[in-house]
Amino acid sequence: MRSFTAIIIGICALAATASVTEARSRLSDAQIRQQIISASIASYPGSCACPYNSARNGSSCGRRSAWSRAGGAAPICYPEEISRAQVEAWQRSH
Repeated sequence: MRSFTAIIIGICALAATASVTEARSRLSDAQIRQQIISASIASYPGSCACPYNSARNGSSCGRRSAWSRAGGAAPICYPEEISRAQVEAWQRSH
């Protein structure tokens, strides 16, 4: 009887752990958007992907950023630039 109770308790503990792990692994749309932005900035070869980044000398990138210039690289810098479809695609791939 005690071993049966121990098994039941073990199963319940395992189920509770799995649901907590699943809840932690689900990210909000805002968190996913931030992940997309971070990946986009990380893939840019220079230090001025976005206007709010800092140049190597410590100054603000501002209008010198790739995001601010027409043509060439087009990093994603702001959550508003990310569509719902992009969020869903990120969810499917991760």
